[in-house]
Amino acid sequence: MNRRTLIANSLFLFLLLTPLSRGGEKTPKAAKPVEVTWHGQSFFTVTSSQGTRVVFDPHFIPEYGRVLGLKTDIILISHEHYDHNRPDVVENEKQAKTILGWTGTGSNKTWNIVDEQVKDVHIRSVASYHDDVQGMKYGKNTIFIVDVDGWHIVHLGDLGHMLSEETLKKIGPVDVLMVPVGGIYTLNGGEARTLIEKMKPKEYIFPMHRGTKVYDAVLPADEFL
Repeated sequence: MNRRTLIANSLFLFLLLTPLSRGGEKTPKAAKPVEVTWHGQSFFTVTSSQGTRVVFDPHFIPEYGRVLGLKTDIILISHEHYDHNRPDVVENEKQAKTILGWTGTGSNKTWNIVDEQVKDVHIRSVASYHDDVQGMKYGKNTIFIVDVDGWHIVHLGDLGHMLSEETLKKIGPVDVLMVPVGGIYTLNGGEARTLIEKMKPKEYIFPMHRGTKVYDAVLPADEFL
């Protein structure tokens, strides 16, 4: 199938995904499609056909406005930077299961490697870095892989380097890829394109962590596109 790049310069993007079987075929008579919403930067919500909601890298960047009334079951945070680590924007934060991409503090901080089932959603994590000098500049970063209704959704967080073949094998097949393209702190557009050729997402690509009309702290998606 052709890979589709979805990009929006408005405040959010909303997409419905028809649930898939493990073999990649559409599941007949599915109760509801999977919902994917982008809230700016690297902040997404994914809602399964059964209503289980996953939030990735929530932020409160003033230019994008606060998402009001957001409730979720799972909060995934790739790293500690302020534009990814604001679980308090979730109305039911205390009731949600929050999974951090790291464990420990200071020199003892390392990756939190996750492989668990939460309701009808399976979550895995893979270690990576926020820069191309093994974290010495911006620290560690966690890649989250979420399996929901047959879709393998990969959120790269603030990835700042090319991935090794070993890491690509750990990630596995990709249906939907959420990839940073804004440079400065992460992969730039050209690097993201190179990585996509290696990862070969089957369905959708969401360029994230990029400059928009309302937020220009990083580069726009022009080079990537």
